[in-house]
Amino acid sequence: MTTRELGFRHRFEPGTQGGPPVTLVLLHGTGGTEDDLIGLGRELLPGAALLSPRGNVLEQGMPRFFRRLAEGVFDQQDLALRTQELSRFVEAARETYRLQDNLTIAVGYSNGANIAASVLLTVPGIFQGAVLFRPMVPFVPSAPPDLQGVAILLAAGERDPIVETGNTDLLQSIFDSAGADVSLYRHPGGHELGHDDLLAARRWMAGRVASRSQMAG
Repeated sequence: MTTRELGFRHRFEPGTQGGPPVTLVLLHGTGGTEDDLIGLGRELLPGAALLSPRGNVLEQGMPRFFRRLAEGVFDQQDLALRTQELSRFVEAARETYRLQDNLTIAVGYSNGANIAASVLLTVPGIFQGAVLFRPMVPFVPSAPPDLQGVAILLAAGERDPIVETGNTDLLQSIFDSAGADVSLYRHPGGHELGHDDLLAARRWMAGRVASRSQMAG
């Protein structure tokens, strides 16, 4: 189902009966749409609910979740506004689609991973976990938020021409200092996603859902 409600054009697919009590919030990269990561979401966790918004910012006609001043240089004022905008959307969607009892996990690629990281650092509690493909540091917080109990997978490219290895390491250290349970996977290629990324994310997702089930039990 595709709709323009709740502040974003978005696509929602309810979880299957008997499926995992998880909502994957799918956040595309620059130039993507609400349809781009649906297949990835289905592969990562079959049966989960899928919530996929389209970014509200346009860069030369290409949707994004926030503005940038240049490659790798973010418009911090716009990032702050869009971070709150996305947070409100996720909260409203959870109520609208009756997802309050679900574990909410962000799955973002590139620009989508960056806005997810900003939400994690700015509004703790929106996401209980995240899979971030090719993320960059959105900003360095003046004080670390409380991310105890939040599990995060960072999937970086060893030869990524956009995201330097040191940037990934800094993001990991920021999340570590906030108390998150951070895992790092390094894809041998560049900024593109590989099948190995999918396998690593599936393993991480399975472990996260199993851990949640054990805690609930």
